[in-house]
Amino acid sequence: METNFGFVRVAAAVPTLRVADCAYNASQIKQQIDEAIQEGVEVICFPELSLTGYTCADLFFTQALQQKSMRELESICDYTRGKAIIALVGAPLKVGNDLFNCAFVITDGEVTGVVPKVNLPNTGEFYEKRWFTSGRATREFTPGGIAPRIPKIEIWSGEVPFGTDLLFSTRNYTFGIEICEDLWSPLPPSTQLAIQGAELIFNLSSSNCLVGKNDFRRQMIRQQSARVHCGYIYTSSGVGESTTDVVFSGSTYIAENGTMLQEGERFQRSNSMIIQELDIERLRTDRQRNTNFTKDQAGHYRTINVAPIEREIEFTEPLHRRFSTTPFLPTKQEEDQYCMDVFSIQTSALARRWEHTHAQTLEVGISGGLDSTLALLVCVQAADILGYDRERIVGVTMPGFGTSDRTYQNALNLMECLGITHREISICETTTQHLSDIAHDIDNHDVTYENAQARVRTLILMDLANELNGLVVGTGDLSELALGWCTYSGDQMSMYGVNAGIPKTLVRYLVKYAAENLFGEELRSILLDVVETPVSPELLPTDEEGNIAQKTEDKVGPYELHDFFLYYFMRYGFTRDKIRYMACRAFEDKYDEETIDKWLNTFMRRFCQQQFKRSCMPDGPKVVSVSLSPRGDWRMPSDASCI
Repeated sequence: METNFGFVRVAAAVPTLRVADCAYNASQIKQQIDEAIQEGVEVICFPELSLTGYTCADLFFTQALQQKSMRELESICDYTRGKAIIALVGAPLKVGNDLFNCAFVITDGEVTGVVPKVNLPNTGEFYEKRWFTSGRATREFTPGGIAPRIPKIEIWSGEVPFGTDLLFSTRNYTFGIEICEDLWSPLPPSTQLAIQGAELIFNLSSSNCLVGKNDFRRQMIRQQSARVHCGYIYTSSGVGESTTDVVFSGSTYIAENGTMLQEGERFQRSNSMIIQELDIERLRTDRQRNTNFTKDQAGHYRTINVAPIEREIEFTEPLHRRFSTTPFLPTKQEEDQYCMDVFSIQTSALARRWEHTHAQTLEVGISGGLDSTLALLVCVQAADILGYDRERIVGVTMPGFGTSDRTYQNALNLMECLGITHREISICETTTQHLSDIAHDIDNHDVTYENAQARVRTLILMDLANELNGLVVGTGDLSELALGWCTYSGDQMSMYGVNAGIPKTLVRYLVKYAAENLFGEELRSILLDVVETPVSPELLPTDEEGNIAQKTEDKVGPYELHDFFLYYFMRYGFTRDKIRYMACRAFEDKYDEETIDKWLNTFMRRFCQQQFKRSCMPDGPKVVSVSLSPRGDWRMPSDASCI
């Protein structure tokens, strides 16, 4: 498992079924177990009452069906002997005078535990209380809390643990089980199972199909997986069930902490199965950070050690799971709401700060690049919602030795279209004088030459803000802060950093979204050209044709890679090796492993070395799931060793 970076491969299976034909149903279950083993699956989950069929009705009372079910369950157990897999099979179980709807956990020829269903539907077309006893009957209140009343049951292989208080633990993860209606109850068993340590929840279900129900069911699964930070694996009865009154579609889902990783196709008339990898390390990170996720010591839960046979050849990479190359960006379906939320967060934050400081103006340096463009759009929106004249926004162009014709013209056109006040102050003379004062050769285009320009620009903005009773709005973004790609006491400093919570890939996305959805044709063309302009600090002289000679991504690497590294390092604390592995999977069609190694090393080195710039960064709103504010998400010593 260590070589798999915490990924656990699971399957949600729907076998073809004949109602009350246990031998046939067992044969299909065995076939799917073999298919899962071939795919390297560690745990396979079958639907509720998959051995008999859910729609047997009063046939559940018959001894013949009960005996056939147990006989075929034993044959499935024998079939798994020597096989490296855990199988969860649904079947009825008679205990004394009670009949329970159960999930059997089968490993290497043995039943390691049996979990009865707790919440039995008794309305509409389902009358489970007619046939089954609730799993609540297996527990009782004692002076010390809730304890099992029937801790074990006798089956063909001897005594096995029985009850709703069972957790199943392997060397690498712990899982719990709930059955169908349990998820729909006000307090699903999975909630307490997760609190007690279950990282994966398997739901053996027989939920029928109604118009609109699939969307609601999907939403419930996503929400429950998010609520308890778990992987949730769900499978339900297929089209082989009786259609006397209802239809079953064979719905399958695998979710992880609020994200639906995979959903199977419904109404399949042959065996179907979805396979996916769940990230146990990712789940544990979220639980670790959620300080309310603490174990309830009052509850009585038993942990059953499950030791599946080790595989002769471990799979070395997830074949099914895919990683987005842009983890900070929305899906196409989420785009409108996501982008408007981002703009609203930034705008609301700046408007509040503007009101509170009673500043007469906002000063923002406009370079014609992505970051300053986004900052200006936010300034304009803040002025509009406050009812302020846009002329109170002072956009300052500060041409220097590396300013290109393209960015300069875009800056001018942008300010004119938005109707703000424009000031132009060249930094060339001041920078030249300053370099002369410190005896630095102006033809030596080193870091001193570059940073002197950045600091002069900040000096101009700060002094102008004093003169105009204004507030300097910072333009630097989250990705630049992570890499330390900013000049200390230069563009690193402002009075409020509206972009400090926005990664570079999202900055580009937002400007493009604004161009295509929020503005007219004239401004749209300017914004789209800004999006297409290479990212550059423009601190080195342009080429002979006035074009940008200094491109940031040539120096520090592609921002799409750095944002990928940043997301998984900060959000989940993953190791360098795991991030590398995921990046190689995500970008396999674009970057080779050598390139990814190079820029990952750059990211890790710069992230650790440049913390001192973040330790004194100005205020700014958190927008995405991570932030580098020393007052919020990220507190780190400035002299920490490289991780």
